[in-house]
Amino acid sequence: MTYRPRSDFLNVMVARGYLADCTDLQGLDDALLAGVVPTYIGYDATAKSLHVGHLLNIMMLRWLQKTGGKPITLMGGGTTKVGDPSFRSEERPLLDDAAIQSNIDGMKSVFAKYLAYGEGASDAIMLNNAEWLDELNYLAFLRDIGRHFSVNRMLSFESVKSRLDRDQSLSFLEFNYMILQAYDFLELNRRYGCLLQMGGSDQWGNIVNGIDLTRRVAGTEIFGLTSPLLTTSDGRKMGKSAGGAVWLNGDMLSPYEFWQFWRNTTDADVGRFLKLYTELPVEECDRLGALGGAEINAAKVVLANAVTALCHGPEAAAAAEATAREVFEKGGVGAELPTVALPASDIPEGGISVVQLLVRAGLAGSGKDAKRLIAEGGARMDDVALTDAGLHLDAAALGTGLKLSAGKKRHALVRVEG
Repeated sequence: MTYRPRSDFLNVMVARGYLADCTDLQGLDDALLAGVVPTYIGYDATAKSLHVGHLLNIMMLRWLQKTGGKPITLMGGGTTKVGDPSFRSEERPLLDDAAIQSNIDGMKSVFAKYLAYGEGASDAIMLNNAEWLDELNYLAFLRDIGRHFSVNRMLSFESVKSRLDRDQSLSFLEFNYMILQAYDFLELNRRYGCLLQMGGSDQWGNIVNGIDLTRRVAGTEIFGLTSPLLTTSDGRKMGKSAGGAVWLNGDMLSPYEFWQFWRNTTDADVGRFLKLYTELPVEECDRLGALGGAEINAAKVVLANAVTALCHGPEAAAAAEATAREVFEKGGVGAELPTVALPASDIPEGGISVVQLLVRAGLAGSGKDAKRLIAEGGARMDDVALTDAGLHLDAAALGTGLKLSAGKKRHALVRVEG
């Protein structure tokens, strides 16, 4: 990078590794130095909770607010009805209005943990693009907005080209998504003076479309900034665990399991993740990330505590660490260990198989996976290796709670109730 930013926000973006591309770095820097820059990121309501994949850009909004900018969290009540096709192999399932609203309700709680909402100049605001998209007149929209889009150019974007090269066709409904997202930027600029849209690198084409549309229709110069699409050092998509998505809502993934996800970070990723997902000084992140041997484990605990404290609160982070120490260092059962309660009516007369218990506890994806885990010596019951995939346990054996383990890092407590 040849240009050296002067604004606090862009200095943070560069120093901590958030910046992938910017449409006009110097122009954005000037705008940030001139006053408050309203900035938005959109979140389609495709699930009841955001997940770790969203956490990078939530942290970007947090840093924006800490350096004087105004975050806008835009809920995609309208765009979710279409579905973003960017780099997806197939069309998203269509959700009805009730499901979309239910998902929005579930997502909202996370943002208040990272951003301060209110009426002040740099206070965050939350909006829903259904407010303007639901009211669009189709013919008027085509005439006033659609005429500014070149189909040839839209087909050139990688997010579209990757789909056209697959067997699953790109529907006309999905093809409209980038036009609607561009229109969001125009409306936010008109209504709230929004000057910047941020997102992952996969949103570059959509962001550029919004900038071009706003320049053509309103004559306003606005900006786009993208973050890198993260993968772990071993090539896995960031935010995925053996049990599936790493949700940010505590009712979908316990704070202990969330903490454990970060504690299990690969050594090579510790320094980078400390910069991206915590507020520790960059120098401290570099120092912790450079530790070797057993010392890097202490850095992973720092990472897990800092990220969990932001998402679930300091008490949840402390409880998760205490449970981890009890489980891993003392071989016990910590208070925060994920617990699966089985109704007594679910236990057959001859007992329930340990294979089923591993699946019910989320430690194996299927009975076949559970049997393989046992055969390979990776399953334990109360810290003793499981060797018999045919073992059955009755309600009495489960009454006081049974600790099941898959490998060294995944544990659950199973007990019978009722």
